[in-house]
Amino acid sequence: METITTVLGALMTLPPLLLYLLLGAGAAVENVAPPVPADTFVLAGALLAAQGAADPWTVFLVTWSFNVASAVGVYAVAWHYGARFFKMPIARWLLREHQLEQIGSFYETWGIPAIFFSRFLPAWRAMVPVFAGVSRAKWWKVVPPMLVASALWYGILVYVGTIMARSLETLVRWFGSVNNVLLWIALALAAAVGIWWWRTRHRQDEP
Repeated sequence: METITTVLGALMTLPPLLLYLLLGAGAAVENVAPPVPADTFVLAGALLAAQGAADPWTVFLVTWSFNVASAVGVYAVAWHYGARFFKMPIARWLLREHQLEQIGSFYETWGIPAIFFSRFLPAWRAMVPVFAGVSRAKWWKVVPPMLVASALWYGILVYVGTIMARSLETLVRWFGSVNNVLLWIALALAAAVGIWWWRTRHRQDEP
């Protein structure tokens, strides 16, 4: 708790523009570096808003727009260069051609709900736009669900962080509990994908 209080105190000394840019950049980094959670920056902004050092609507809009813009950028890069990368010999250690075709079929059928729910899950929210781009999923199946899901999740975080700011220990406990549930769901999905990857790995690529 003391560390959190110290960090918040340091952030409160920043000029508003620099503070919002820092929160937005922190929310955006997650899409290229999943170990850096955007949720932490959103909650930090909410706590600062509760103390009058920031505006809650601005915190929401900045973190939401930066995060989604970063995810769309990752999707666009994967769209243009992903297929080329997976044609390289080294990429066959990751995914083979018939596996990529199956991923493309999955996005074609389940792309919208898959992308929507992935925005709530650690690590998955960074990986799903990548493979959506590689499989050339249509933008209208990718961007709108990212916009809506991220808006819902960040809106919840800003709201809860603002109203629970007076009890920092309760907020940390709540966030830890929610994050643990989401993490277990993410791990279960990772296990399922791992089983699929192993079972389809050694099938012969169709000509």
